[in-house]
Amino acid sequence: MIRDTLTQLLAQSITAAGFEVPEQLEIEPPRDPRHGDLATNVAMVLASRLGQPPRKIAEAIVAEFPDAAMVTGIDVAGPGFINFTLSPAWLQQALARCLAEGTRYGCSDQGGGERVQVEFVSANPVGPIHIGNARGGPYGDVLANLLQATGYQVEREFYVNDGPHNTQAQIFGRSLQARYRELLGLPFEFPEDGYRGEYVVEMAREIIQRDGDKYADLPQDEAGARKFFEMALPEIVAAMREDCHALGIDFDNWFYESQLYETGEVQREIERLLQKGAAYEKDGAIWLRTQEYGDDQDRVLVRADGRPTYIASDVAYARNKFNRGFERAIYVLGPDHAGYIPRMKAAFAAIGIDPQRLEILMYQNVRLLEGGQVLSLSKRKGTLVTMREIVESVGRDAARFFLLMRSAESHLDFDLDLARSESEDNPVYYVQYAHTRVCGIQREAQAQGYDPAAEADLSLLTAPQELALLRKLAQYPDEVALAAASRAPHRLTHFSRELAQTFHQFYTACRVLDKDNPSLSAARLKLVTGTRIVLANLLGLLGVSAPERM
Repeated sequence: MIRDTLTQLLAQSITAAGFEVPEQLEIEPPRDPRHGDLATNVAMVLASRLGQPPRKIAEAIVAEFPDAAMVTGIDVAGPGFINFTLSPAWLQQALARCLAEGTRYGCSDQGGGERVQVEFVSANPVGPIHIGNARGGPYGDVLANLLQATGYQVEREFYVNDGPHNTQAQIFGRSLQARYRELLGLPFEFPEDGYRGEYVVEMAREIIQRDGDKYADLPQDEAGARKFFEMALPEIVAAMREDCHALGIDFDNWFYESQLYETGEVQREIERLLQKGAAYEKDGAIWLRTQEYGDDQDRVLVRADGRPTYIASDVAYARNKFNRGFERAIYVLGPDHAGYIPRMKAAFAAIGIDPQRLEILMYQNVRLLEGGQVLSLSKRKGTLVTMREIVESVGRDAARFFLLMRSAESHLDFDLDLARSESEDNPVYYVQYAHTRVCGIQREAQAQGYDPAAEADLSLLTAPQELALLRKLAQYPDEVALAAASRAPHRLTHFSRELAQTFHQFYTACRVLDKDNPSLSAARLKLVTGTRIVLANLLGLLGVSAPERM
């Protein structure tokens, strides 16, 4: 990969110039393509440590940079950026590698076969998956794709929060029982914070159609609410599976929190923590010593009334994950878990699991826009927009692509009107159209008698638009590796749009099929084929279709 090779050469030149190599060397494309193909700010990083002018440091590093066939130009710009220009010959070789590797182009073994579990979505089983949870779906799914492409063994898991002490499950059960009694004409108490969506009424109606007034005598208490929740659970989970599948997500495992209680794992973990002194009793409750491991306070593990908190099942669940042989556990969580990270890492350390084996990735909220207006959403009030409705409205491809267009740490505006449009303004349509255009060129070439397997002289690809497209194809393996390492699937949507734009510019400027210049046509057809490979691989990682016709 480009960055691996450049990083090694840059480290050599930094050492030769008499400087200490920073722990991380950042090499990225410059904002202005006129400044070269790649750039590094290492001189500014070193300047802050050494108290020397960054340009002076950069010039010393450049003076020691070894001759390399891949680099034809290296210079210092601005306050001390070091810019690299890649040689056309090296870019042409990268195209040859792309053509040879095909669907494996961009893949690597940097993960070394490490077993990783990615747990995502994991919405409370109290109704349909809504747009807020939906953002974590494509994010977790594409992250899993990226990890698999870079050499990890990955399992996708959905954690069903059906434990006996789940507060939301209790509220939902009370809501469902109230609607059941209401439909039967019986006295009912609807919880003030209950779920008011029409789907709750429909579930109550289905229970009556199936069982009549069989549950009319159940008391309106915790046990009654639990019974109604458990009756609805299979239907809710089945709907969740269908919703996820509609968005192109299929989990390897659906893990039920209730298993941890049924098998005694929660109780055993509590006893283990008490025995090792990582937990203690105070005021009738059991507390976990998370403050000793970086949390701002100790956390209640078991309440004074004997009910375990969510931390008890969380630590038991964590133990279960690693007992299954995973070497790393990745949790993808929504913004309502903002305070979750330090306490979970502390809890992991308290139970004896290295917190470095735990990653908690957060995503921010989604705002739905339609007709220029923000849609108001609330599951409790029954005004939610579900994952399924989004897919049915804009299609799977647009839903996934749009939910991945911003960094997970940033808030996301999802414009339904734009997602439905079939125009170049719609980014997923724009990228897919590039793929169909490539396929059209290949069909036309075949009709004109060109042999796609014939050799071609790639050194003929020297026009500015050809070199620009070659650069994007050469950058692709690095982009996959960076997106995986930085847990940033949104990089793929950005890169796919840049690649599509670069291809469209090439297509406008360069005639691919030219009977008067068959050698150049053959070379350009190879470039077109390489573009198709990368676009298809990119869209495959994103879980978006690569149509041959539109």
